[in-house]
Amino acid sequence: MNPWKLKSEMCAIGRRMVERGLVAAFEGNISARLGPDRVLCTPNLVCKGSLQPEDLASVDMTGKQVAGQKPCTSELLLHLAIYRRRPDVAAIVHAHPPHATAFAMAHEPIPGCLTAEAEVFLGEVPLAPYVTPGTQAVGDAVAPYAEHANAVLLANHGTVSFGKTLEEALFRTEILEAYCRSVILSRQIGTPQPLGAENVRALLASKQQLGLAARRSGLDDKGTRGTPPQATRAPLHEETVQDRAAGTAPPAATAELESLIREIADRVMAEMNGRPN
Repeated sequence: MNPWKLKSEMCAIGRRMVERGLVAAFEGNISARLGPDRVLCTPNLVCKGSLQPEDLASVDMTGKQVAGQKPCTSELLLHLAIYRRRPDVAAIVHAHPPHATAFAMAHEPIPGCLTAEAEVFLGEVPLAPYVTPGTQAVGDAVAPYAEHANAVLLANHGTVSFGKTLEEALFRTEILEAYCRSVILSRQIGTPQPLGAENVRALLASKQQLGLAARRSGLDDKGTRGTPPQATRAPLHEETVQDRAAGTAPPAATAELESLIREIADRVMAEMNGRPN
């Protein structure tokens, strides 16, 4: 992508983050790949709603700033760790959306199988353990979870979402926040009811319209996928069968489900953006 166009898009994403209440004051940061060894990122201590193209910084994959008048974000090491672990990721949004962050503060797993949008566009959202922001430890803590998810809760901190484009990364943050808000509101009314296995299977049947191969769902009779790993649990790919599928689905089936959800989301986002996948 043209660097100036990418800078303009990043500034627009920053304004949307502020307008939607996903960040306040200097919170949050955004990045995007400029090339194989270059990343464009937001500067430190600048409100995302007032970003200008000249404010943005360029860094290499070692974290060295190679362009930009203002120092790069203090969370750069988090972004670089995800890029190294996920070559397919080209953009990252770190934010502090209130309702999603409430789950992160409470170390409360986000329940699954409650809405179609969350199942298709998010899938499992794990909770990474708390470590001091701005350190290499943040990247080390999040990277194993990022390998098997497109959005991660950061305990006592916020969220990080990623995708092939800045729009996709922001969409995932927005969907996560809206979903968490709905879950919290529904708990004030009663007990949220899962979609059920058949309904989720019907949802995933949309893969036929997208030309995807048939795969097993790995859900139990209640439509349960299990809970995301908490701060004291192993990374997502090392969780037990009981944690992942309530004792009913083999690990391979559960992995297929996560892969299918991610593939569906990528295909849908590709069609929404008018580009081939």
